[in-house]
Amino acid sequence: MSALFYPFHLCHERTLHRLLEGHEMVHFRDFMALQLTPFMGTTAFPDRMGSYYPELLEAGRIVQGYDVSGAMSSEITEAVDRDLSDTAWRSIFYKALQHNHRFQRGLFDVSQLPQPGGPGSEGTPVWSGFTQDFMMDQPYSVDTVRSLSLTALTSEEIETRYEYGWAMIKTAAALIYTIRLCHQNGLVAVTDSASHHRLLTHTCQRDRIDLANSCMSRDGY
Repeated sequence: MSALFYPFHLCHERTLHRLLEGHEMVHFRDFMALQLTPFMGTTAFPDRMGSYYPELLEAGRIVQGYDVSGAMSSEITEAVDRDLSDTAWRSIFYKALQHNHRFQRGLFDVSQLPQPGGPGSEGTPVWSGFTQDFMMDQPYSVDTVRSLSLTALTSEEIETRYEYGWAMIKTAAALIYTIRLCHQNGLVAVTDSASHHRLLTHTCQRDRIDLANSCMSRDGY
């Protein structure tokens, strides 16, 4: 079967070639620019895998152009809320955010993050707030984060709660769109991110969703 790479719109060159060894075609979504409110969301990047590998696009080995941007539908919102209210899903997310630099880089600007191998750097105050265990116990939903986004972020704690919740929403939404695209187009889900694979596997098992979902290890790159 053809594969959908997740959760990002681009992948490493070595991952791409390994994917093409096992699949006739590899599908990629466009950059996910979620709109939380009419005035708040993420910005889309115009780059696509086909821009870097035009010969593979021309040959039909790369398929692209799946739009996952804009406001979330009620169905997507409900699915995101199920993840955000799930203690086990939250635990996987929390551990990944603490210990997986690639996972962190998919959610935050590098200036906010501790550097791998650095001398105990904790990044910005927002990032350092994520290391506190109380973040696991905070109740979250899409409406909670939307309300926080409309509140003046006047304290470090409020800003931390907002940034953490928004990171969870972006992660959950990317995985839910993965399920939807695979089902709509008859694709298998493949990633090279072990943390995202664990999160998606958990969601599918919890909700009894049938999805072929595999993870490629990234050793040496």
